[in-house]
Amino acid sequence: MNIYERNYKKLIQLIPTLLEIKTAAKLTAPGFMNLNVDILDRHHKKIVIALSHYYKHPSGDMIADPDMTMAVYTETESVEVLAYQDCFGYRKVYSEDGMTFSPSTKKELNSFLGQWLTNLLEQGHTLAK
Repeated sequence: MNIYERNYKKLIQLIPTLLEIKTAAKLTAPGFMNLNVDILDRHHKKIVIALSHYYKHPSGDMIADPDMTMAVYTETESVEVLAYQDCFGYRKVYSEDGMTFSPSTKKELNSFLGQWLTNLLEQGHTLAK
């Protein structure tokens, strides 16, 4: 099993109803920031989602950190990171035209996703009712 399939299994374990969410959902865990799930695009075999935590900046603004966009491939049961944003900057795996990509960014961000999903599962995040 590769990292994309492992991350898919973790994502579905974290959000069992992911494929049924229409637009957005929220996960909570006592003592931790909420996790926001946004459905950005939906195709027959692919769903593009964003996962993010928001924290309140001293200015009062709500800041997404981290905010990760990923493609969930339902047929192959895999997920890959497309972009990552935090308070330090924005990184994307693929060029605007989708013709080129950064292998090192792809590897690093998908590895981060795996660790983040593990942390979220261990923290006990569940869908808010």
